[in-house]
Amino acid sequence: MNFRVRLGVFVLSIASLLWGFQELLLRHAPHAFNAKEEDLTYGWFVPVFSLYVLWTERGRIVKSLGAPSVWGVLLSLPLFALGFVGVRGIQLRFEIVAFAGLLIALPWAFFGRETAKRVIFPAGFLLFCIPLASFLDVVTVHLRLLSTSVAYGTLKGFGVDIVRNGTAIAAADGSFSIDIADPCSGLRSLFALMAITAAYAYFNQKTWFRRALLFALSIPLAIAGNVARILTICLVAAYADSGFATGFYHDYSGYVVFAVAISLMVAAGEAISRIPRRASGAEDVETPFRGTGVAEAAGKTPAAAVVTVIAAVLTVSVMFVQTLTPQVTVCEPPHIEFGEIAGFRSGEVPPSEAELSVLPGDTKFVKRRYENAAGDWYLVSAVIGGKSKMSIHRPELCLPTQGFLMTGSRTVEASGLEWRFITLERAGMESLGFCYTFFNQDGFRTPSHVKRILRDIWDRSVHNRIDRWVMITVNSSRTDDAGMIDFIAKIKEALP
Repeated sequence: MNFRVRLGVFVLSIASLLWGFQELLLRHAPHAFNAKEEDLTYGWFVPVFSLYVLWTERGRIVKSLGAPSVWGVLLSLPLFALGFVGVRGIQLRFEIVAFAGLLIALPWAFFGRETAKRVIFPAGFLLFCIPLASFLDVVTVHLRLLSTSVAYGTLKGFGVDIVRNGTAIAAADGSFSIDIADPCSGLRSLFALMAITAAYAYFNQKTWFRRALLFALSIPLAIAGNVARILTICLVAAYADSGFATGFYHDYSGYVVFAVAISLMVAAGEAISRIPRRASGAEDVETPFRGTGVAEAAGKTPAAAVVTVIAAVLTVSVMFVQTLTPQVTVCEPPHIEFGEIAGFRSGEVPPSEAELSVLPGDTKFVKRRYENAAGDWYLVSAVIGGKSKMSIHRPELCLPTQGFLMTGSRTVEASGLEWRFITLERAGMESLGFCYTFFNQDGFRTPSHVKRILRDIWDRSVHNRIDRWVMITVNSSRTDDAGMIDFIAKIKEALP
């Protein structure tokens, strides 16, 4: 096959790829970039930088063009499948991984391995567009606890009279109180700094080993920057004005993270650049260019023509089918209403400010507190998720940040549902009973977060629908299973 014809077919295939992923490019990714719960505003600059790298490397890419490779076609098969199920259920992470992977697999299929190696970095850089703040929520909790512990220990060393409760730091005299919430965990600044470090390392370091070393350092550097931010907020609150520290300064102190982290990044980059090269020459070296002459000669074989045609037909046909995928259906939420119970005083409880500000706007809440004549109280809550997976948070991630120690986790059947029972303990407080379970509008019920996630992925990708999940929780002054089971039986009518 003539090289110009093969190049034209490749351009057509890339155009069809952009067409097939138009929902990702025009709707799904921009929505994630603008979502306040993801804080992914830096995502707008990621594809711009990828295009810049392609432009600066265009000469080397052209020189690396070689013969078609069947390995690129084989790599594209699972990526096409991943992209298809991602588009069907608005699984943004699946879509981005598939799209970035295909930007490597298709050049490999049309022009060989050397060309694929040249586009790995700009295509792989697009993975920084993946929203991970909600996906790695377990990491968020540990980062919050780590940042709080380091800041608390450092401040005590400075002689600041403070107390700590979970992820909250407060002055002993009550003059200020700061809670290290999810946005302050450092996870989001970590991803942004990782992207900045990857870009800096690519141009600043000469070998892949050195680039990888500097990139790995971005994690501790981002954590150090976030700890510095928390320290400065507390120091300003303690020695200047608490209102200014928790207001204006808190809102703009994110620049402290990047000022500290980027300064350390540049210093680390300079230090890595001074590492002596190994005499054996084992470090990465530039691969000799094969040249377009090889591409023209090798591309004229019958096998090369067959690979080219297969890659093009596969891409265009899969993208055509993908664009015909119907819009995902958002199910109607189950009706939940907690009424009066004989022998109990009760009253509705409004959602907290944190729930209203952190969770997506289409999340619904139904909460009621009950108390009997013996003084036993129960707070039952239903969180009805919306379109976003961010609506439902596992209690195991929220409660430790409030200073609770969770013990005695067990699965108990009550009123036809399996519940996860836990005992909550916190210094200076009596132990509390706690339990929770999940179900959706289709009647699927489980106390397992993992099973819920797997079922949600299945329904999105296979059934082309977004389930409306409900998380029911019960807090109680009773810690015994019998008391909790008896109360669950009383609210059974409210549960579908």
